[in-house]
Amino acid sequence: MIKFVTAKKVAVPLLLFALSAFIITFQSCKKKRPEIANILFKKTHNKVFKDFTPEGYKVVFKQVFNKEREKLGHAGVISDWYLKNHFEPVFVLNHLFNGDLSKAHDDYLMHATEHGLSPEMFHADELSAAIENFENKSQVKTINQAYRDMAELEISAANSLIDYSNALQYGVINPKYIYQRYSMATKRPDNDSMSEVFHIGDMQSYLENLQPKDPQYIALQNALKNNFEEKGFSGEECKRIILVNLERLRWRNKPYQDKYVIVNIPDYMLTVVDSGRSVLKMKVCVGQGRNVDNKNTLEAYDDTCKEDKPGEHETPLLNSLIYGVEVNPIWNIPRSIANKEIIVEAAKDKFYLGNNNIDVYKDDKLVENPEDIDWTNITKQNLPYHFKQEPGSSNSLGLIKFLFDNNSSIYLHDTPVKWVFSQKMRAVSHGCIRLGDPKGLAQNLFGDGDRFKTISDDMGQDNPDPTTIYLPKKTPVYITYVTCWADENGKLQFRNDVYGLDIVLYERLQKILQAGKN
Repeated sequence: MIKFVTAKKVAVPLLLFALSAFIITFQSCKKKRPEIANILFKKTHNKVFKDFTPEGYKVVFKQVFNKEREKLGHAGVISDWYLKNHFEPVFVLNHLFNGDLSKAHDDYLMHATEHGLSPEMFHADELSAAIENFENKSQVKTINQAYRDMAELEISAANSLIDYSNALQYGVINPKYIYQRYSMATKRPDNDSMSEVFHIGDMQSYLENLQPKDPQYIALQNALKNNFEEKGFSGEECKRIILVNLERLRWRNKPYQDKYVIVNIPDYMLTVVDSGRSVLKMKVCVGQGRNVDNKNTLEAYDDTCKEDKPGEHETPLLNSLIYGVEVNPIWNIPRSIANKEIIVEAAKDKFYLGNNNIDVYKDDKLVENPEDIDWTNITKQNLPYHFKQEPGSSNSLGLIKFLFDNNSSIYLHDTPVKWVFSQKMRAVSHGCIRLGDPKGLAQNLFGDGDRFKTISDDMGQDNPDPTTIYLPKKTPVYITYVTCWADENGKLQFRNDVYGLDIVLYERLQKILQAGKN
């Protein structure tokens, strides 16, 4: 039988429990007040700290914080933590008297140049001054001054450590804010990750672990330290190229899967990586760039290059999943290409469309005799047609395209124009990526089986129907932009800034540096 207890029977025990909890809490509060005061007095040997109370410190902390708020990069994170933790002076109590904060300043913030950054970015001078003020016994003569110096030190330490941690773990700049065609999933610091600085146990271990362990990063660090120079680039330009690529390596947008496809735009190369090894490499052609002639270098560029203004055919930076291929694809010709090329060529030669297997549609209906249209009177303003190129050896997508979701209608695809792969500069496409060995990529992704045999057979036929074949397991694809890296032999490779993205990134880094100095 279930027994129910009446309210009267539980009232007395609950009252006694609440009373005892209140007494314990009251006693613990009474202990906490003199505890911090005793610690501070014992460590500083300054009598003013005997008068320390959490209530008095809280009032002054708020005053100091409100005064400094606008200077703080992450004021909300700092404010929330202290508010939730009763304004506990965690850095003073845990990291000041054992020399942790001084070591953090001397051994890490002041060596930010090893990462291509600067101490000013992390407010090193402010932290040093705050430490010195607090440790100056003769200056701290009143408890209010002690509160103020302690609050300034807490806020300064939190601010410096958060900014330093963010920079090394996530990068100084969010690439989505500076690049218009950037669609790569990129992890950024959040409140939880930034609040980790308040829970540091071993300060040296924490700061040491912030150092990126990627061999690429270490190789560029060593090159920066040794003032590496590459033939064809000035010493200053080499330094700047290394700086921007160190920042790229700090961005959390790197592949984490065992197998993936990666395209590096400035290198005009595609690589398949499996378990950390390169298992396939091929030349590619990418979208036309605004700086293909390399007139603007990182050492010499004009104001028009400082903001990202991509050309209409530049290949976007993105990551996605290759889920299949279309063999002998139909090319749905984009309106931008129709406006600038198709109708222009049709006006010159009325048989151009037929000779290139291009069908014309109006209101989604096939136009039977497009050569009868007077294309000289058709402009992009009054263009009522759209165009499709039928499968075949002359199709601009070649015999196969690789399918992955993205917002820019970008594909990896074959091309009938093979001679372009012999060129050194291969930023020549309308935005999609042309493959030097498309069948080789299909074989790598599908393996030697029935699916690949179907692909190979269909690619060998002339003008068959399009066929879509799905991968049994989707493969990640990354389209990225790197202008300096260490190759498999450890040799640094440099590439020209074909899209001017180095310039945009370098300029933004310089703005942050200058802001830190002011």
